[in-house]
Amino acid sequence: MRFRKFSSALLLCASAFAFASCGSKNENASEAVSRNLGKSVTADIYNNKRFFIGKATLTQAAHGVLVQIVADSLTPGKHGMHFHERGLCEDHADGFHNAGGHIMPGGKPHGFLHPKGPHEGNLPNLIADENGFARTEIYTQSLYLFPEPNGKPAIIDKDGSALIIHAKPDDHFTQPIGGSGERVGCAVFNTDTAVIPSSLPKTPKKK
Repeated sequence: MRFRKFSSALLLCASAFAFASCGSKNENASEAVSRNLGKSVTADIYNNKRFFIGKATLTQAAHGVLVQIVADSLTPGKHGMHFHERGLCEDHADGFHNAGGHIMPGGKPHGFLHPKGPHEGNLPNLIADENGFARTEIYTQSLYLFPEPNGKPAIIDKDGSALIIHAKPDDHFTQPIGGSGERVGCAVFNTDTAVIPSSLPKTPKKK
């Protein structure tokens, strides 16, 4: 797969979604800094034909998780993207349904624009350019990378989690998945498959 040059930096805490996922200064002040600060894992992203289409890297921040994604072979435009409750992607031909629903132990509704949302698995849309390439960096303060005493849901817990990319945009309001449609990309994060990354893939220079 040839990665094309494109950059779409979505910093969640600096966006319109900040109120939903970043928390307040008072909340941060009362929350201990993660004991896994700086630890990072990466996983390959595969599509429904089991073709490799990119990489996702997760890094534990002080009070949340930094998510870096490089993906190709997508349809142009916005794609809903969420963390799902089980680290399973082997059923690619059946639409990655074994990954289960979104991570949402708190039972809140889906969506940054829902007055009672968002729930823990919500993320902004991934935006692919006209060639189907996307590179982004976002942040969620609703999850931790590994289990910790503060009680936040962990991405890499006993059954792992999956990062799912959907076919359509997430409207951040409609239940249960924002109208984002079929699951077209999947990356597994668990204790068996997560590896320490050296770096994200780099866009090759044009000759």
